[in-house]
Amino acid sequence: MHFEPTDRSQEILAQVAAFFDTEILPRHRDWVEQVQRGGVEADFLPALRAKARAQGLWNLALPELAEDEPGTRLTNLEFAPLAEIMGKLPWGSQVFNCQAPDVPNMAMLQALATPGQKARWLTPLLEGTTRSAFAMTEPDVASSDASNIATRIEFVGDRIRVTGRKWFATGGAHPDCSFLIVMGVSDPEAVRTERQSMVIVPTDAPGVTITRELSYLGWEDHVAPIAQIDFDGVEVPVENLLGERGRGFKGAQVRLGPARIHHAMRCIGLAEMLVELMIARARERTTFGRSVIDYDTVQRWIGEARVDIDLNRLAVQRCAWLLDQGGDGASWRPVSMIKVSVPNMLQRIADHALQIFGAMGGTADVPIHHAFAYARWFRIGDGPDEVHLRQIFRTEPQPGWSIADSPYVTVPAVAQPVRSAAE
Repeated sequence: MHFEPTDRSQEILAQVAAFFDTEILPRHRDWVEQVQRGGVEADFLPALRAKARAQGLWNLALPELAEDEPGTRLTNLEFAPLAEIMGKLPWGSQVFNCQAPDVPNMAMLQALATPGQKARWLTPLLEGTTRSAFAMTEPDVASSDASNIATRIEFVGDRIRVTGRKWFATGGAHPDCSFLIVMGVSDPEAVRTERQSMVIVPTDAPGVTITRELSYLGWEDHVAPIAQIDFDGVEVPVENLLGERGRGFKGAQVRLGPARIHHAMRCIGLAEMLVELMIARARERTTFGRSVIDYDTVQRWIGEARVDIDLNRLAVQRCAWLLDQGGDGASWRPVSMIKVSVPNMLQRIADHALQIFGAMGGTADVPIHHAFAYARWFRIGDGPDEVHLRQIFRTEPQPGWSIADSPYVTVPAVAQPVRSAAE
């Protein structure tokens, strides 16, 4: 197991880094003014995306692309450092068509869709001409347990009827979102993990209503706006069933691995951006006659951040390598571990960055609030910390001995009497 970059990945990494520095970062102020403050799509983004694609920097996060599908076909390990660079800004991934939730949705369509479904839904995503969303979470149940889902999927002749309410469907409120992948209960009497199915639902289907756009801790996802969606007896052709009936739970796992690891990769980039900001801010500010950077507490925070980032980067690289070996079964536990560790790391660093920046840190003038909210959301999205920790605990090897028989414990077999002080 080694994580040294290949010649190809080094070349593409240099390209992405140069493109980010010369084309994306200089436009960030424009993006904030137009998108974050103005509420409209950035007028320069289509040209920027076209320029990235012309340089071959397109669909970088999909190793299983077919020969006739546009993209670079990088492995997960090769993509990891690129995702770091893109993740430094909220919209960085969008330039390269590597944004969530479209990439994990592409991966799921690659694995499960019929040729007809791929032509209608996957190809436009790969071309970057449409957007998508995945609708699983519901407001009235603990959706991290898929057996709790209440949305009904009914097969009626050659039609599928969908009834229910979803929320926190990332990307569902984007004006270019043309379809949703909806998980619901199709077979309520089946065993727990075989009750669910997935169906592709166009956003313009009768009965689909985007009831509101959601924020989290006041943070809005401007790249993939989050939606609450009502499905009032929505009917689609039976051909829109994604994968097999009753296999929705298993099918959804196809997207969760890439989704979790890509989120973690981007978090590393966010953390690196925060460290840069912390050092610059601390060097430029003075308090009580001393530069802020000279205080032990600030130096300790920055030192701890470096330790945290480098250790988590190695863990993410290991997960990427395992996925590349085809080890889905062997990689889920390490993926769960980074799913817990990485956002907690990012939240700690963001909290310290807020402290160093003072009042400015909580404003939209700097992206610290974005990093903090994103980290806090990631501790819930794609499975809360508690679920992952429970699964990690349940697979922890159990010792085959009791404490009394443990080779590590050296209590004498027969306890000796304690002598009294008088003796």
